[in-house]
Amino acid sequence: MIRKSVFILPIILTVALFLTSCASEPKRFEAEFLQLFDTKTTIIGYTKSKEDFADKVRVIYDNLKAYHELYDIYNDYDGINNIKTINDNAGISPVKVDRKIIDLLLFAKEAYEMSNGKVNVAFGAVLKIWHDYREAGIENPDEASIPPMELLTAAAGHTDISKMIIDEEASTVYLEDPEMSLDVGAIAKGYATEMAARIAEEIGFTNASISVGGNVRTIGDKGGKLGKWNVGVQNPDRDSEPKNLVLLSISDLSLVTSGNYERYYMVDGMRYHHIIDPETLMPASYFTAVTVLTPDSGYADALSTAVFNMPFEESLAFVESLEDVEALWVMPDGELRFSSGFQSYIKN
Repeated sequence: MIRKSVFILPIILTVALFLTSCASEPKRFEAEFLQLFDTKTTIIGYTKSKEDFADKVRVIYDNLKAYHELYDIYNDYDGINNIKTINDNAGISPVKVDRKIIDLLLFAKEAYEMSNGKVNVAFGAVLKIWHDYREAGIENPDEASIPPMELLTAAAGHTDISKMIIDEEASTVYLEDPEMSLDVGAIAKGYATEMAARIAEEIGFTNASISVGGNVRTIGDKGGKLGKWNVGVQNPDRDSEPKNLVLLSISDLSLVTSGNYERYYMVDGMRYHHIIDPETLMPASYFTAVTVLTPDSGYADALSTAVFNMPFEESLAFVESLEDVEALWVMPDGELRFSSGFQSYIKN
């Protein structure tokens, strides 16, 4: 942990050296680290001094690190019962866990109900099959293949979220089905980002932007006369210009995108990505990307997955039925479609 904290500070100092500003105005500082959630985390903030910024970043980093370890489904950590521990004990015994896991899984149940099953953290048995085939296909493209449907169908029989038993009083989680496993990938980054943002506000970080692998949560604006945060929606076609489809002007909002261009592999010229439709057990093919804009980052993360797994008319009606939620769809042919209020956030 000490090594990682030392790693952050030089980044902050390097950025600060290039800043010029009136002494009375907050200055812009930025920090990046790569250790969490297998992605890049970027924190930008406006504070009076680099020392103040560094202190606040360390608090945010420490909290994100705790969430990263608790929500990990692949690795063990000394003295910590995490999601992997729960999976390892499926059908064996309840696992006593930190309240941060209990709260995430209670939120996951809400997301399941809200999305009519399109977001299901109990879908791990199916997702693991796709993960293993994807990894094998990336490592050996000439032998890449897709999972047999009978294998996926058998795994889908072990995805009943009602068999995830949460005992809040005892702070335990038990998977009744021994072949069931949890995969919190559709909500964990967004949820952890939201919790980190709330902690940042508690310690007085009132003008900041936290991005965990592109899950962006803005806290206030830039401060003073600097205005709102400018956040780009990435072009899913990495080889094309412009790099951003649109530039948004936002404050106290979260922006989360789900797309088919991040984690995928190729089989016979076809792209197979990581967002699997629970109904078809195949990668959803309605859109290239979906971006959701709403205040809560955990909610945005869950919604972006849910909307990605719905046909356009259904997903549009779903978004329009929700308060304080806007969305942008990138259709397979590159056409952009918007919910009724999304375009009001686009910076002219």
